[in-house]
Amino acid sequence: MSWQPKRDLIGYGANPPDPKWPGGARIAINFVVNFEEGSEPSVQDGEGYTETGLTESSTSSQGLKGRDLAGEGMFEYGSRVGFWRIHRAFQERGMPLTVFGCALALERNLPAAEAIRAAGWDVCCHGWRWVRHFQLSEAEEREHIRKAIKSLEQTVGERPAGWYCRYGPSVNTRRLLIEEGGFTYDSDYYGEELPFWQTVEGKPHLIVPYSLTNNDGKYAAGMVHSEQWFGLVKDAFDVLYKEGATQPKMMSVGLHQRLIGHPARMAGLWRFLDYVQKHEGVWVTKRLDVAKHWIATHPYPGKGLNE
Repeated sequence: MSWQPKRDLIGYGANPPDPKWPGGARIAINFVVNFEEGSEPSVQDGEGYTETGLTESSTSSQGLKGRDLAGEGMFEYGSRVGFWRIHRAFQERGMPLTVFGCALALERNLPAAEAIRAAGWDVCCHGWRWVRHFQLSEAEEREHIRKAIKSLEQTVGERPAGWYCRYGPSVNTRRLLIEEGGFTYDSDYYGEELPFWQTVEGKPHLIVPYSLTNNDGKYAAGMVHSEQWFGLVKDAFDVLYKEGATQPKMMSVGLHQRLIGHPARMAGLWRFLDYVQKHEGVWVTKRLDVAKHWIATHPYPGKGLNE
């Protein structure tokens, strides 16, 4: 029987390893922008409906067939406007960023793909399209992975080293990544604050966990204004920074162009970026650099890890 994910409710327990972040940092923080616009389910791409997830209209069109032009426009805002506002915010501060890039979305916005390449941001593959991978057959998912790699090699100039599905992977995803080869890590896990190893099909595989908590998706779930979001991520940072005196951890902050890219919400991101920069002992980094650091300082310990 092929490899299947197994649950692990213990993890590192009370004594997590010292990540030994560069410079003795108390916290590693990775900002992620999800570049999805143009790859979502749509009438034009054959799904027969307009996706409105993580927009101002998240529930108004659920289950409805046909084109929702308002929903399309909300996605287009993220690609046309939101991306560039986020791009300016990080470039002006000289801060690195990771892109969770859907391959088809970047194909459909080559100026943004070129800006990502020029900025030196790392692109973690967010799938060929922004679809639910656990609804794909194994053959379909294998083809999505293949197409996504080929596409990103062309748009951003190199193959992706990381992988992250929309919301959740299928039971086949991690095995298919190992089968394809060439991935340094995946981020399809929410149950940890430090990277960790698994053995998949007898091979070492690194997981760099992600978070949906420190995420602007809260704006699509009832959060109203930027002070609320700023307070949420500031509190998370403060707790991790304090704990980092003895147990350093990693913090992921997830951004969506069609959400945080609006002016009223961008104000909260500006505040948080400036707040982070006022602290010493903080490693603001790309996701791929976290993976490389972990491989160098905490190499694969051997087989038997959640096989």
